[in-house]
Amino acid sequence: MTQAQGFATTQLHEGYTPGVPQFTVATPVYQSSAYVFSSLTEAREKFALREKGYIYSRNNNPTQAVLEQRLAALEGGVAAAAVSSGQAAVALATLALLGRGGHVVAASQLYGGTVDLFDDTLRDFGLEVTFVDQDDFDGWREAVRPNTRAFFAESVANPIAQVLDVASVAEIAHEAGVPLVIDNTVATPYLLRPREHGADIVVHSATKFIGGHGSSLGGVVVDLGTFDFAAEPERWPALFVPHRRYGEVSLWEAFGPERAFITLVKSKLVGDLGPALSPFNAFQLIQGLETLDLRVSRHVENAKTVAAFLHDHPAVGVVFHPSIPTNPWKGVARTYLPRGAPSVFAFELAPSEEDAFARAERVIDALGTIRLVANIGDARTIVAHPASMTHNHMSPEQLAAAGISQGTIRISVGLEDPADIIADLAQALALA
Repeated sequence: MTQAQGFATTQLHEGYTPGVPQFTVATPVYQSSAYVFSSLTEAREKFALREKGYIYSRNNNPTQAVLEQRLAALEGGVAAAAVSSGQAAVALATLALLGRGGHVVAASQLYGGTVDLFDDTLRDFGLEVTFVDQDDFDGWREAVRPNTRAFFAESVANPIAQVLDVASVAEIAHEAGVPLVIDNTVATPYLLRPREHGADIVVHSATKFIGGHGSSLGGVVVDLGTFDFAAEPERWPALFVPHRRYGEVSLWEAFGPERAFITLVKSKLVGDLGPALSPFNAFQLIQGLETLDLRVSRHVENAKTVAAFLHDHPAVGVVFHPSIPTNPWKGVARTYLPRGAPSVFAFELAPSEEDAFARAERVIDALGTIRLVANIGDARTIVAHPASMTHNHMSPEQLAAAGISQGTIRISVGLEDPADIIADLAQALALA
């Protein structure tokens, strides 16, 4: 579609035109591992990336292509790569930027799996990371090194819903000559579009709100088309140095600024490392995406109601939700989240002489409607204990920097009747 259109129209229609081959209104599942070539000449040209088309589903698939085009449009980007999980999206976007011997400056307030990736696996690859408090702008500046190739942060941090001042961090990244990568999983493009505030690349765990039903894994890397890699081409050899894989030309020359970075992600990293998204999972994620605005609106309203209840409960010490009057990121949220704050946040049990983990365990185990699940963004309300689950590999210092204690409970508020969510929390908190 070329005409201007709204968010809901884009999430329903972008990337798929009914008519081939059976005129189905819903995007088909092209459940195929490979594709027939009409001739060896056609195969040769496609393998050399001189001709567009499908080769093998590790690299691309027609169902996956619809998901990519739709999410790129919703984020205001120029191209996207759909991969097997959100973790794969973070890893591939970072690897594509860092290259050999690179360095990333990352917020301390990140999902535990991302911290593990940056602080453990990337270091095994000879890559470097410096963590900074995402609100410490001097810290971002001071962390820059000659080999820095990216800044990385979450738009809304998991689990304490710390809202990033995207524009300020983007400005510092651009002063350093590097792109800002934003994990927009928690906010979704419906609540926040990082491109509008200076970000350059977005990653998503599509497993979460995009799919919305806890049924399928998937991730997406979106190039927003805002970072000028050509300003310092020597910093990005993977994009500008001619390579035999691309017929002794550079990716930038062959694909231009709109496709070069995503082609690097798809043709090299997904192709070599293999984290492909299955066609069926792509189909499931598209089905979820078609109702994203409706679901997220309900999530937002339910979360605001639940947060207010928790804030007033005597067993709760603090609620990390931007709607709470005392929340330190309430003002930033007004700027970046005009449609409301996301439904993933944390709360701390009130101080007590009893062991904090034991109290959190008693509350969590008493829940009925609300389930203990290592996920967020599900249609159902779910909780987790970050310190012993999603962030359990982090050191005590890293947990403290992320605002997590043994008494922290993360909640992802779902689509149930809010009165039922509150009733379940009330009976469990009575045991605290």
